[in-house]
Amino acid sequence: MIDQVVAALDRLSRRKSWTGEGDLVFVNPDGRHIEDSALRRRFYAALEAAGLKHVRFHDLRHSFGTLAVQVFPLTDVKAYMGHADIATTMIYVHHVPQVDAAEKLSKALRAASTATFEPAQSAA
Repeated sequence: MIDQVVAALDRLSRRKSWTGEGDLVFVNPDGRHIEDSALRRRFYAALEAAGLKHVRFHDLRHSFGTLAVQVFPLTDVKAYMGHADIATTMIYVHHVPQVDAAEKLSKALRAASTATFEPAQSAA
């Protein structure tokens, strides 16, 4: 888990109510599921208060996928996002940075050429 999630869950674990093994992490005042409409209202209010543009709540999932493929192997992102098939995760592949692709290819070619072709011996 990333540090920010660990810190947030640690704070939640210190609350006075709803810390049992079967309790929900994010709850309404009665300890039950937060209603979708209430969650969305709060989310959109927070966006507005922060002066951010309107995005759909589900877009957060896509934002995570876009960021995650830049840091983790696709198989890890597949697991994090709960995808049953790697093909679903592949929609994020175009976000994988290739800034050093040319250098990696050059290095591989240099290694292959030195292993395959021995320098000519000079006749003495």
